[in-house]
Amino acid sequence: MQTLDEDGTVDPWRRRTRRTRRQMPLWQELPLLLVVAFCLAVLIRTFLLQAFFIPSGSMEDTLLIGDRVLVNKVVYDVRDPERGEVVVFRGTDRWAPQVDEQPEPGFAGKLTRTVGDLVGVSRPGEKDFIKRVIGLPGDRVKCCDSQGRVTVNGTPLDEPYVLRDSPLDLPPNPAECRSRRFDEVVVPPGQIFVMGDHREVSQDARCQGPVPIDNVIGRAFMVVWPSSRWSSLSVPSTFDDVSDPGVASSGAPPVRPTPQGGVLLILPLAAALRGSRAFRTMTSSSAT
Repeated sequence: MQTLDEDGTVDPWRRRTRRTRRQMPLWQELPLLLVVAFCLAVLIRTFLLQAFFIPSGSMEDTLLIGDRVLVNKVVYDVRDPERGEVVVFRGTDRWAPQVDEQPEPGFAGKLTRTVGDLVGVSRPGEKDFIKRVIGLPGDRVKCCDSQGRVTVNGTPLDEPYVLRDSPLDLPPNPAECRSRRFDEVVVPPGQIFVMGDHREVSQDARCQGPVPIDNVIGRAFMVVWPSSRWSSLSVPSTFDDVSDPGVASSGAPPVRPTPQGGVLLILPLAAALRGSRAFRTMTSSSAT
């Protein structure tokens, strides 16, 4: 369908524009499509979602070594973590690294690692951890009651996700997390008390201390790889009966700005992809 001017003639500028678009070959559009897709992946990784690799067994059997989880990086911009959620965070200086140092890679290895970091599919840093939130600011957490259970604000927790717990016969040691027993901890304002689901091997807040909420990267909400383990990481009903400790002495929690800029940057890239001939070609071929 041709575009006509007010006098009924064909607009030559619009005709040349359409001709130029039609004559642009696919091999020229494809590199542009790849660049746009890469930029889109970087923006999504920075502002919205990121995949994390599980390098240790501290969360077994909820998460196994080699699993990849998808982490929502936006949710804690509008609220604080809740008990029972699985979170990824940066450890403080007290937290020992959970991944071994790898030998210095060559140029190709460095390039691959850089690209992986940008799109969020590389191995985690030595200070990135994943644990379950047990206590919130002001909570009193300790172990154990008469049945060997962790208690939060005096309420014992029945934790079906803990399949291998630490032994009860070992005396508590604040320097290591081998024992199930630990003295009562009052979670400081602005921090959370986290523990791994595999308590026998998990090095967590029992011996390394609570974690500042500002260090939390996001909430892990889904196992995305391998495909045989696709599942959501829902919040168990374990904490439903735990009472709140009251308003913390520090006052109202801080308000964090929502990263709307990241969403606004992604929208024009998505629009550019939608108008691409290469994108239309790839989409139509995948629908068969």
